[in-house]
Amino acid sequence: MKILRTRKELTDFAARCRAAGSSVALVPTMGALHAGHLSLMNRAVADNDVVIASVFVNPTQFNDKADLEAYPRTEQADFELLDKAGVTAVFAPDADEMYPPSEAGKPAHVFDLGEVAEVMEGMYRPGHFQGVAQIVSMLLRLVGPDRAYFGEKDFQQIAVIRRMTATEGINVEIIGCPICREADGLAMSSRNVRLDATQRATAPGIYRVLSESTEYSRTHTLDQTRAYVENAVNALPECRVEYFSIVDAETLREAADWECAPRIVGCITVYCGQVRLIDNITYRPIAK
Repeated sequence: MKILRTRKELTDFAARCRAAGSSVALVPTMGALHAGHLSLMNRAVADNDVVIASVFVNPTQFNDKADLEAYPRTEQADFELLDKAGVTAVFAPDADEMYPPSEAGKPAHVFDLGEVAEVMEGMYRPGHFQGVAQIVSMLLRLVGPDRAYFGEKDFQQIAVIRRMTATEGINVEIIGCPICREADGLAMSSRNVRLDATQRATAPGIYRVLSESTEYSRTHTLDQTRAYVENAVNALPECRVEYFSIVDAETLREAADWECAPRIVGCITVYCGQVRLIDNITYRPIAK
């Protein structure tokens, strides 16, 4: 596996691959890799000739400096996992490579992200999706991949990236891959390592409540289901719901009722202690 540190190394490598007629995949990550990330790598390796992963903790998508500083960084372990997964190359720049000091002070490009970026995370993390769009658009333009892979745990992020590629005219297929969970149901996340033993025992209750709510929703209204989830999760030790939105999966607008869209998804963000966890579940069609 090649390790690429500069934008020029990345563009040159990707250009050679494309010139050779290889199909190229990009899997952007912020490192601290787990089995969920590796499921994306496995899918990309199966679908493409060349897979380029990125490992970069992107500062522009953090609106909380403490969260940025606390984000786990395990570069060498990440490289070993990527190599074993069959990834062709990893791009692991530093912040000055992606955002050179010489460019500081220049006005940042403002992306037209539409409604999908204004709700949920967009309300609670101002500027977050502009930062996501900034780094993902940079990576897509540097690599020019046929496909890019993202995990569906970040359900809203995928919608935002699809919007961004459409409005920016970036020709790439965005592929969402299913959430990977621990044996007890907790959605895999790099943030899980920050949970203490008590919190780690509590956190799987988030998915348990979401799962139970799909059955509850069969005989209750949308508002009743929302209240059920919020009350049950808030009752878990050290857990506090920041928001729980039941939305049209296409537009991310709040659903008016269970029949308003072909697919309805519940998206939740919960603080377990000081650790911010996200998850989602499908209501219509009923999740299996």
